[in-house]
Amino acid sequence: MIAELQHVLSTLDLPADWVGLRAVKETASCRNVRDGLPQGNSKQLSYGTMVEVLVNGQIGYGAVNSFQPEHLRLAAKAAYRQALAASQWAIYPMTPVTRPKVVGNYTSPFLKPLEAIAPGEINELLIRLCQTLKVSDKIVQTNASANTQEVESWYISSNGSEVYQKFLLLGTSYGAIAQDGPDVQQRSNNGNGHYYQGGWELFPDAALWDRARQIGEQAVELLTAEECPTATTTLVLAPDQMMLQIHESVGHPLELDRILGDERNYAGGSFVKPSDFGTLAYGSALMNITFNPTVPGEFASYGFDDTGAPATKEYLIKDGVLRRGLGGLESQARTGVAGVSCARASSWNRPPIDRMANLNLEAGSDSVAEIIRDTEHGVYMEANRSWSIDDQRYKFQFGCEYARLIENGQLTKSLRNPNYRGTTPEFWRSLVRIGDDSSWEMYGTPYCGKGEPNQSIRVGHGSPVCAFANMEVFGGGA
Repeated sequence: MIAELQHVLSTLDLPADWVGLRAVKETASCRNVRDGLPQGNSKQLSYGTMVEVLVNGQIGYGAVNSFQPEHLRLAAKAAYRQALAASQWAIYPMTPVTRPKVVGNYTSPFLKPLEAIAPGEINELLIRLCQTLKVSDKIVQTNASANTQEVESWYISSNGSEVYQKFLLLGTSYGAIAQDGPDVQQRSNNGNGHYYQGGWELFPDAALWDRARQIGEQAVELLTAEECPTATTTLVLAPDQMMLQIHESVGHPLELDRILGDERNYAGGSFVKPSDFGTLAYGSALMNITFNPTVPGEFASYGFDDTGAPATKEYLIKDGVLRRGLGGLESQARTGVAGVSCARASSWNRPPIDRMANLNLEAGSDSVAEIIRDTEHGVYMEANRSWSIDDQRYKFQFGCEYARLIENGQLTKSLRNPNYRGTTPEFWRSLVRIGDDSSWEMYGTPYCGKGEPNQSIRVGHGSPVCAFANMEVFGGGA
């Protein structure tokens, strides 16, 4: 494909400052089972090419669902006309520096290819999961699903870029709903959070059946659990809840295009200002957040972003202080703020915009046992159930599926309908304990939405168990 794209590039007759072509082919499958009965088995194929053209400091875009040379040439001409027409209203003049020359490749690590297991075998695993979740007659619904995606992309440019990347993506989810009269409770493996790069070696893992049985048992347990109390207390969050906390209150507010105002019409802005970088105490000294697309197996790992910037690990927040933004080369040029290699597109028919990728909270030195032991009173929460955050990413409220009371350094009774609320800086400045490597877990989701037209893209988040002092927690009736 690289040679074919280069041939098209060599035949373009456009007075452009720079031209790039990015071809993408995606194959996806989705299999769903509910109450032990298959509900859906689908497979999709999508492919096409995005052409970018830089003229008079303005980038224009032309996309076509084809790899045919004549279609790509038409898309290039459309992109040229668009760039030329828009250049008189350009917000910031771009140069070829924002699309650097890069040569390389990347392939997801895997042991078993995605085609190694037949659809029937996958359905059998999902049916068995539903059966394992059904631990009681009070379980009124079970569900399990498996999704795969294989993505290949080829990127070349007029200044010599040649990049090939191949991603193998696997996601699984399962859960149970329990009911006793009017009381209904749900428990899951964190819904759409179990997405990773790799093959079928990731599913099923050795602990799957024990974990599924526990999920069913906890759904039933919650029916008779006490309501989460209303209190200001120590909040201990499991990694599967920290995933969404990081995503919503760190990832989105640090996106430079939001800070510039580009997203206000759709996804909102940010309470962070360009002048905050290098000075703002975003959290306590324990807080270290890295942007790291180089973690093997994490869902949003890659070798290069969609503008050719090489993937590198960078600290966004170091010892609690805000250092870098989530912005690609274009946003970095506009703001003068240091960014990362995060200009990404969801598919061939979308231009790259500032997106988080793998955003991780680095581990600390405390074991989970030590964190619980040293907590006189608090609430431990797992698995997100609901969330709300304002369009400046400042005030938030989150609900979880499952909680335990902490009393005198011990986990005691289970609690249902646990929630907590706060504001972003105060929340992160309240971080008082952070778990060690043994408690660090990574998750991923393909459903981070942003941009007009919308782009739903994959992100990854890793975190240890964390404790926050003086947090407001409350139950479902509060």
